[in-house]
Amino acid sequence: MPQPDRVHALAGVPVPTREQVSESTGRYWDKCVEKLGLYPNVLKAYSFDDKKLLGFTTMYNELMLGESGLSKLEREMIAVVVSSVNRCYYCLVAHGAAVRELSGDPELGEMLVMNYRVAELPPRQRAMLDFAVKITEASHRIEEPDREALRAVGFSDRDIWDIAATAAFFNMSNRMASAIGLLPDREYHYRARERREGG
Repeated sequence: MPQPDRVHALAGVPVPTREQVSESTGRYWDKCVEKLGLYPNVLKAYSFDDKKLLGFTTMYNELMLGESGLSKLEREMIAVVVSSVNRCYYCLVAHGAAVRELSGDPELGEMLVMNYRVAELPPRQRAMLDFAVKITEASHRIEEPDREALRAVGFSDRDIWDIAATAAFFNMSNRMASAIGLLPDREYHYRARERREGG
């Protein structure tokens, strides 16, 4: 049975409609609908306060869309694997869809959601995800050999910064999503379920 249409479970934190948001937030909503076909629930959840929305989206856009030695797919892979460790329903659904779309491989998306270790990944991506998981499970145990393992497969120190920042952001985002009962947009469940030819 489909879940009722709601964004989150905090009745005292309003989820505004398009007509209720500020002019700048309204333009942002419109841009998201134009590019994504929807305005994601995570952004709706932050839209009751322009400053909170701006802080969240600025960090997200810089990490996930900004210039980096990591591909967009690799950054989405980090998002999914961190969210798998944290069992974050919202992020697993939303970023699992992104991995399927970017890779053209729904099997890869499912493996990353369930257990990335079963996927046949190149050493670079395996080391990247191992590091992201260690940050998530026991960041105080990160030592120089962990960083050296990333350098050994071709990551620069700037890349290591980006891996760490992406993993750290999704640890924060997962905890917020779980804490407020954030539900994923239904559209994400159905996206990119067919393998692309050559994928």
